[in-house]
This record gives sequence, structure tokens and C-alpha cells, in this order.
Amino acid sequence: MFESRKPQRSWRVALSYADFRNYQLARLLTGFSQAMQSVAVGWQVYEITKRPLDLGLVGLAQFLPGVALFLISGHVADRFDRRRLYGMCCGGFAVCSGLLLMLIYRGSHTVYPIYVVLLLVGVVRSFSWPAGQALLPQLIPAEDFPSGVALGATVTQTAMILGPAVGGVIYAISRGPGTVYGTAAAATLGAMIATMKIRARVKPREPEQVSLRTVLAGLRYIWTQRVILGTISLDLFAVLLGGAVALLPVYAREILATGPWGLGLLRSAPGVGAASMAFLMAHRPLRGRAGAMMLWCVAGFGVFTILFGISRNFALSLVALLLVGATDMVSLIIRSTMVQLATRDEMRGRVGAVNMLFIGASNELGEFESGVTAAWFGTVPAVVLGGVGTLLVAAAWAWRFPEIRQSDRLSGPAD
Repeated sequence: MFESRKPQRSWRVALSYADFRNYQLARLLTGFSQAMQSVAVGWQVYEITKRPLDLGLVGLAQFLPGVALFLISGHVADRFDRRRLYGMCCGGFAVCSGLLLMLIYRGSHTVYPIYVVLLLVGVVRSFSWPAGQALLPQLIPAEDFPSGVALGATVTQTAMILGPAVGGVIYAISRGPGTVYGTAAAATLGAMIATMKIRARVKPREPEQVSLRTVLAGLRYIWTQRVILGTISLDLFAVLLGGAVALLPVYAREILATGPWGLGLLRSAPGVGAASMAFLMAHRPLRGRAGAMMLWCVAGFGVFTILFGISRNFALSLVALLLVGATDMVSLIIRSTMVQLATRDEMRGRVGAVNMLFIGASNELGEFESGVTAAWFGTVPAVVLGGVGTLLVAAAWAWRFPEIRQSDRLSGPAD
């Protein structure tokens, strides 16, 4: 399938595959557009309502379709052409950005149409994630996969850095979200073009009869693999409790006294930390004690979340968010490498859909949780309590899943 290479491989080898480069370009443009759009949506919603709870509903609206569709989307990714499906999803993101732009020109001053569009974004994402995750192993050989995952994470986090910063600046200059949504639509159309250039190396797969058993195969697989189950659930609960991103518009406007440009920088800071860590791990992959390292980094995620929560200094808040992103990236790379390499190709879509559900729960549902607790207890107590909860989760999982503590390597052979 791929050309054989010498055993000693540079991290740059992954970039020698043209299909891998096109895939990462598509991910860069898609991630950039969605990150830029999230800043505009957050600021627009908070300007309309002035309620932290509505920021939580932004995350919930994008999460719910993933819950409803994850079994279907995973099965679709395993039955149909993953490259074509991923390209269609890029086009779907462009349509959603266009709808948000249309709401601006129609003069809408209520948040409900925005939530409807965000539900559509969630539908598109529920199909794009498993298709994209299952496509990646078809673009790069297994021996280069760990570095490829780290490089891919660097690309994603670069988008997370550039998107919010550019989105915040454009929002401030244009004094509204319309230009941001237009730019996001153009970027995702570019991602669709890049996806069309990919030529995946597809192994012949035996057609599976559609049944409840085949649809639920991803859930069964993860349930029987305790290291993977523990790793994914650890990330789920840690980020669910420790997510402060949804409340950044409140911090920017009321606590740190800055504007859309400051919000863009705050949203970019976790991406800077995550990209730096991903780049480091591409150069120096973990050779041992991966599980213990992940547990320590989850604990660090909680500590730095607390630091951000109590900070009243803009520079210190940026540093805290940078470290939040760096520690979170370790878990992401470990989980992604283990799950994708240890899963048979014909099941990768379904397993990826379950993984997407856990990640979506930790991110979008975490945003909703942050909005609710902020409405109940106040913004600062909500963030601090979330960080404390993350520390407790790390300790509980270290006790409940000794297999994680004892895990030395990131990958295993696919069945």
C-alpha cells in the first residue's frame, strides 16, 4: 500500500505523502473557519442576551446532534467512501456559515435562529468526525502514524490559534460578525477542494449487513478495551468539568475588561499551548509511561484551569490558558493514536463516532455545564469548581483504572 522505508524515520516523513498533506490542509481550513466562527457566535449571542447560560446553550446545540446520530454516522463512515463523505461535510460547514451570514443581512436580533444553525453545524460535525478519523489511517503507514497524529494535532491547533485571533480582529474591525461568517464559508469551500484531491489507499472491505449488532460494534469494542475505555472516559469527565472556554466572553468583557480582539487572543491561547505540545511530541514521541504521563497532565489541566479562574490579569490568564491547552494535548495524542491503530479498518468509522461522542460531550456539553454553573454560582466559582472537579477525576481514574497507570506505549497492532 505504501512504499517501504528505513526503520529509523524522521517526523518529516509523514509530510512526504501528498494525500496526507491535502487532508491536513482540509483540516486546517475547516478548523480555522469553525474556530473563527465560534468567536463571532459567542460574542454575538452574549451581546444579544447578556446571559452566561445562553453561551452554554451554544455548546449544547452543537452537541445534541452528535448524541442522536453517532451510531448512524459511524456506520455511514464504514459503508461509504470516506473521502467523499468528508468533502461533503466541508461543503455542509460552508452552507451553515452562509446561513449565519444570511441572518445578519436579514437583521435578526434574536438568538433562536442562531441555535437552529448551530444544530445543523452539529449534524455536519457528527458525520465529518468519524469520516475524517477513519480516513487518516488510509493516508499514512502505521510506522509513521504516531508522528502523523502529532503533526495533525499541530495543524488542528494552529487553526485553533489563528481562527479565534483572526475572527476577533475581523469582528472588531467590521463591527459585526458578518465578515467573519463570510470568511468562514470561503475557508470551508477551500477545504472541500483540498479533499477532492485526496486519493486514499482503501483496502477491500467485505460488505456488512446492516443490523443493530453491526451498528453497535464500536460501543462493544471500546467497552471491552479497558485502557481505551479508561482513557476516553478520563478525557470526557476531565474536560467536561474543567472547560472554561464557554465563559471566555464573560471573562473578556466583565472580568478582564477587554473587547473582541482580547476574546480572540484568549480563545487562541489554549491552541498555542496545544500546538507547541503537539509539535514537541512529533519531534520526541513518548517512549514509555504514556498512561502515567496522561494522568499527570490531566491533573495539570485542572490546576491551570483553577489558575485561570482566579486570575484578574490579562497576561496571567493567557499563560494559564496556554498551559491548559498544552496539558490537554497530551491526552488527545495518546487517545487518538491508541484508538486508531488498535482498531480494524472496517470498524474505524464506528469507533471514531463513539470517540466523537465522548469528545463532543467533553467540549460542547462541557460548555453547557459551564454556562449552567455560572448562572447558579457565578462565573469565577464555576471555573474554579470545574478545575477542582478535574483534579478529583484524575485521582479517581488513577485508582479505578490501574491499566492506564501501567500503560507504557501509545499504540498496538490492529486486529
